[in-house]
Amino acid sequence: MALGLSLLSLLSLLSLLSLLSLLAAEDPLLNVCMDAKHHKSRPGPEGQLYEQCSPWKDNACCTANTSSEAHKDNSFLYNFNWNHCGVMPAQCRRHFIQDTCLYECSPNLGPWIEQADSSWRRERILHVPLCREDCQQWWEDCRDALTCKENWHKGWNWATGRNRCPWGSPCRPFSQVFPRPRDLCEKIWSGSFRYSPERRGSGRCIQMWFDPARGNPNVAVAKFYAWRRRSGRGEDGAPERDAAVRALPCPVLLLLPLVLLPGGSRGWGSRGWGSL
Repeated sequence: MALGLSLLSLLSLLSLLSLLSLLAAEDPLLNVCMDAKHHKSRPGPEGQLYEQCSPWKDNACCTANTSSEAHKDNSFLYNFNWNHCGVMPAQCRRHFIQDTCLYECSPNLGPWIEQADSSWRRERILHVPLCREDCQQWWEDCRDALTCKENWHKGWNWATGRNRCPWGSPCRPFSQVFPRPRDLCEKIWSGSFRYSPERRGSGRCIQMWFDPARGNPNVAVAKFYAWRRRSGRGEDGAPERDAAVRALPCPVLLLLPLVLLPGGSRGWGSRGWGSL
């Protein structure tokens, strides 16, 4: 009898793990494109993406044409003028191109996609944890560039069809408009990014750019935050057992009693959920 219960528990456990694997593969927060102006409906490979967008060519939410336009001063993407306070230095502009490539091409921003009340997009990203080094280097390379606004999402003068500084907003160095790296990352795009204390390679922050030869590190980061969002974990990332159970859909919950069946000290059932 005990052997029968143990076998039943084992089969139930295998079914549970198989179902969990299937659910993870279909997680709506993973490998997705946001519903925005130039995004593809689903991520997929592109034969070739242009220059700084190239790391995403194996699985991208952008087309090759979008990646090329992301590098132009007179781009059709948003008619946005990087040179609104004079020519932006090349070392600074590089970060804004990478920022655009991440936004347009990455399929790993699902945990931070939110509904957007906008005429040009239905979804946006909010509070993406950008790695500390990315924010710091962005700020360092742009500190002497000039701008007239803190929030580049709104408040521009669009009378000519391209963004110009609003009246009464003088051009100042980035280091004055954004006194700290955190200010630049968190304020320039209305909170799209959050300054993360985590470092590159930690698996806990999104890298704005990466070496494709080493794989895409943002895949693991998205999986971590997707799980944390589903299970209700805190900032320390440690899931509570009850929270993990509550996050499971009904079919999985129906299998739990079978896994938890008593089966004696040698049976799987005696270990229950704590053995997973």
